[in-house]
Amino acid sequence: MAYEEARKLRLQENHKRFQDLGISQISKALTQISKKTPQLNPQRNPRPIDKSLFATAEPRRSSRVRTPISSYRDDVKVDIGHTLTLRKSRHNSSWATYIARPLHECKFASYEEKIGAQKAAEEFQSRLDSPHPTFVKSMVRSHVYSCFWLGLPSSFCVANFTKETIEIVLEDEKGEEYEAVYIGRRAGISGGWKRFALDHKLDDGDALLFELVEPKRFKIYVFRGDENALTSAGKRGRVSLSEEDKNVEESDDEEDSSGGTKISSTRLPPKKRRA
Repeated sequence: MAYEEARKLRLQENHKRFQDLGISQISKALTQISKKTPQLNPQRNPRPIDKSLFATAEPRRSSRVRTPISSYRDDVKVDIGHTLTLRKSRHNSSWATYIARPLHECKFASYEEKIGAQKAAEEFQSRLDSPHPTFVKSMVRSHVYSCFWLGLPSSFCVANFTKETIEIVLEDEKGEEYEAVYIGRRAGISGGWKRFALDHKLDDGDALLFELVEPKRFKIYVFRGDENALTSAGKRGRVSLSEEDKNVEESDDEEDSSGGTKISSTRLPPKKRRA
């Protein structure tokens, strides 16, 4: 049987089924009802436009009435110098509200101060010739003025600490001690560092040399940015060495007659522990 003959037989069978079911009559009845029933086409009544608004409003490309916008003129005062004075908020989130020192004591270190202090700390680190691990850290404002979170070099922490949170001791050049908390999973010092930074009045741009003299004790040397700032000639502004630096250099040249070890010409005062 050819395809066309099979198709005609299928159409005849379907047509007979429609007649038996009465689908053809139902379809015709619905068609007649739809022709008799008028279709409603409601139209939206446009909103009346107040033409009086066009007299005062600026010309617009749209015919739609402009939506009224609240004015902010009461919140802003414009002076002669074109300076905007905003209305004070109840919650002031400026940087000055978070600092722990008077605003006049906080400074922004220059490039010369940062590089000068960094080089001075690195030079002292090379002269120190310590068997203990050391690193140099340059201070920024979040270290010494607010936040007081001191992140340590990750390579140094991996080599010398674990991921645990432990209590450590920070010892300055005078031997005074400060208890602090080292957070291993974040590789930084949190509790106790604020007291150390405020007592020593550390500033932005200062460089600190950290020496891990014991597994949980840091010896810290401070190098001020304003004292070691580089001049245009590439030299640090502080020409003469301090008495402590002179003593360190003199102690490097002296040797013990018995064992040939280096002798320090100065001694640190008794250690004082601070909570």
